[in-house]
Amino acid sequence: MEINNRHFLYPAAIHVSSSPCIINTILGSCVAVCLYDQVNRFGGMNHFMLPLWNGQGLASPKYGNIAIEKLTEKMINLGSGKNNLIAKVFGGGDVIDTLHSQLNIGHRNVDVAVQILEELRIPVKSSSLGGKLGRKISFNTYTGGVSQRYINRQLR
Repeated sequence: MEINNRHFLYPAAIHVSSSPCIINTILGSCVAVCLYDQVNRFGGMNHFMLPLWNGQGLASPKYGNIAIEKLTEKMINLGSGKNNLIAKVFGGGDVIDTLHSQLNIGHRNVDVAVQILEELRIPVKSSSLGGKLGRKISFNTYTGGVSQRYINRQLR
């Protein structure tokens, strides 16, 4: 089945489609969570940049805890049963060298994604996390399939 509906997902964004769609994004230290409804055959993706919203300012989906909650809500609002959902998680690369482990945003983003999905009881069926390279992700919302291509670091 060829899918003509394509969407590029920018950082701090969420896209859910009940009709077949290919969602593409590019990740470095950011994390993308793909949720797929195995019964109704549709899905969505988020792309978050930072692990936790601190409660000040706007509760934006640029934060992992907000992005995963909002993605799950959007799936349920489109008719998904929470028990039908599976997750696939990507990103969290160490694409910026740092000497301070607390600045390791990629690792912290991964930890938040795994923890929140566990709390929501949404099983993670596959993942590609960490490492030193970025990733280009393509998620098929009809089949739940995800393809990934690594992006080499550019030396200056």
